[in-house]
Amino acid sequence: MSRRLLQLVIPVTPERRMFRVHDPSVDPDAPGGPLPPVGALISTNREQLWVGSLQEDIDVRLVLEEWDEAPPPCGDAWDEEAKGSIYLRGQLSISMGLAGTAVRGLRLAGGVGDYSVRVYAGNRDQVTRRYAQLFDRHRNPLSDEFQQEKKTLEGLERYLVQLWRESLASSGPRPVAPRRPDEGYGRVAGDATSAA
Repeated sequence: MSRRLLQLVIPVTPERRMFRVHDPSVDPDAPGGPLPPVGALISTNREQLWVGSLQEDIDVRLVLEEWDEAPPPCGDAWDEEAKGSIYLRGQLSISMGLAGTAVRGLRLAGGVGDYSVRVYAGNRDQVTRRYAQLFDRHRNPLSDEFQQEKKTLEGLERYLVQLWRESLASSGPRPVAPRRPDEGYGRVAGDATSAA
């Protein structure tokens, strides 16, 4: 049975309608990053996971979880789901672009290696619709009324990022061929499994 090793709940300010989960040694703005997740929930490359948001001006809620093995699926509690993988050197960061870094160098119990990732999203369309309605009700986005109603939308768009290390321990030990007396590998004479 899988166990959650870490849970972090934070507000994130998406830049250009995305936030980025990556290895801290990687510059998410350097050439060679994934394509922006336009029309998709995520976009990945070897060391980066970019999560698409429908917001630019409203903070979203992110729940980041590390598990010791694949967690049970969340089912109908979320509107969207995507899967991917990422290579991490025992730590991760969450970049919000020009808005700064939400998390820098968070140490992972799984250590160095490939991580499977499941991303869930909820309320993306609802927040976009309600934000557009604010402009219909209040012509001045700098007014106190507009700003107070905008604050009620903060954190309503939500994301769950679950990651776990795919390791040899979860799949059991590898079978090892018996050693021959001459230190080579292969079948040993007299072994019940050896060919006649």
